[in-house]
Amino acid sequence: MEELQTRELRADATRNRNQLLEVATRMFVSADTEPSMRAIAREAGVGIATLYRHFPNRESLVDAVYRDQVARLTAGARELLAQLPPPAALRRWMDLFGEWIATKNGMLDTLLAMIESGEIAHARTQTELLAAIDDILDAGRATGELRADVTAEDIAASLIGIFTVAPSPEHEARARRLLNILMDGLRPTP
Repeated sequence: MEELQTRELRADATRNRNQLLEVATRMFVSADTEPSMRAIAREAGVGIATLYRHFPNRESLVDAVYRDQVARLTAGARELLAQLPPPAALRRWMDLFGEWIATKNGMLDTLLAMIESGEIAHARTQTELLAAIDDILDAGRATGELRADVTAEDIAASLIGIFTVAPSPEHEARARRLLNILMDGLRPTP
């Protein structure tokens, strides 16, 4: 009986943690300023004590959201390659990258401070993301569908340029157009 109660508590705690991550991610995307911990707990439908039990401070929540998003982004490259031809996988992954950049809106100040202090291993994240891009590029090179001379760093720099432009009402449409232009440039010329 005690084991069943422990499992139920663990399942409940896992659900709460996942709910907090999901809500925090959504609120960070939609916020121009960093949402309060209390607002995140309220939106997640849990008490502030539950939030602090899982994430003792804002930095630990930002770190968890950041790591979760990086893991999803790197796993997304593999999943897309399993489902789509390399150019289509790369184009869809570019959209995922844009969503990842957007996640940082409401946690940017905290995130930058954590990167500067070394609390977040930015170099490791960069290595993981470049490896994900390389996987897609390698698959596209092998099929002859993507240029051989393009590097993961080229793609990353292009995406950062596209997605970090000052937001405007037409930004989303412009980003899609620029991504399509970028994809045209990644195809080998006959």
